[in-house]
Amino acid sequence: MNPPAGPDLQQRSVLAFERMSAHETSVVLDSARTLQRAARDGRTPTPQTPLQTPPLPQTPLRGKNLGLLSEADDGDAALFRQAATELGAHVAQIRPSLSGLSTPQEVQHTARMLGRLYDAVECQGMAAALVQQVGVAAGVPVYDGIAGQAHPTARLAALLGGDSSAADNRRFVLQAVLLCTMS
Repeated sequence: MNPPAGPDLQQRSVLAFERMSAHETSVVLDSARTLQRAARDGRTPTPQTPLQTPPLPQTPLRGKNLGLLSEADDGDAALFRQAATELGAHVAQIRPSLSGLSTPQEVQHTARMLGRLYDAVECQGMAAALVQQVGVAAGVPVYDGIAGQAHPTARLAALLGGDSSAADNRRFVLQAVLLCTMS
């Protein structure tokens, strides 16, 4: 029997996490719960999709390079970096040079370059319209402050339950989203 197809989160718009279907929400939460159980059992996080027999590699994002466009290097940036590196990804922090005053050509050129250099990009502290422009031109998943407390995925952490701390649950949800959008 073949495992059911997961949601098409790889093609998700950078702003569309607010409109996740019940099925997509369930898949992300199931993946986060698997990560939560693995951490509780003292294992390296190795989430599996439902009904999948072979486990994922110990570091499922090994060899992936993520760009983190952020002025700050603490708080949300640190949470994103921790979530990604625990899954084996390399995270490079870049100070964003784009702004609302950037020309469309500058945005497109920068986005294309980011898409060639990175497998995904997290944008923190940038205008949503600018992040959306980057997402259209980059050709890789582009997240709009996914590690922020105001991001819609932050609410999913409260739904995990269990005895993990709120911060750990938030990290598990971030990791689940990364796995669902990058695998």
